[in-house]
Amino acid sequence: MYELDAQVKSYAAGEPIKKEKFPHQIVNNIFSHNSKVAENGYNEEEMKMVLETRKIFGDPKIMVTATCVRVPVPRAHSESINIEFERPMTPDEVRKILSKAPGVRIVDDPAANYFPMPLEASGQDLVLVGRIRQDISREDGRGIEMFVSGDQIRKGAATNAVQIAEKLAL
Repeated sequence: MYELDAQVKSYAAGEPIKKEKFPHQIVNNIFSHNSKVAENGYNEEEMKMVLETRKIFGDPKIMVTATCVRVPVPRAHSESINIEFERPMTPDEVRKILSKAPGVRIVDDPAANYFPMPLEASGQDLVLVGRIRQDISREDGRGIEMFVSGDQIRKGAATNAVQIAEKLAL
């Protein structure tokens, strides 16, 4: 991420920020993923996540949606995931299932406000999973919210979401 490094140095020195690869300043900023937006309103990265998930599951009708943004970190993708189950599922059940999943580490300590962070996910194969909680928009107990972070070089973002969903579907 040469551009991020260059912008950090310019910002710290009080110099003008140069935009090269990205259409907007990336240092101290978050913006929509810099790929073409289709007629349906989703950009290429969002559609890639939808289509890859359907392909991996072998289910062209699985309901998936995504919003992809650029966040100024050198490594690691992060996702906020909402999962709907066929039956009620508690956060403790999810933690128990995922704690046994290969390649997953639970990082979920509300008392210390300690959850997955891209900085800690970078450079390792483990996917960090936390912020596991009941989806309060559902009264039937079938929704779970969570936040995951994983090194996108060592393990892709769509793969992370799929592997977590597969484990929870057991």
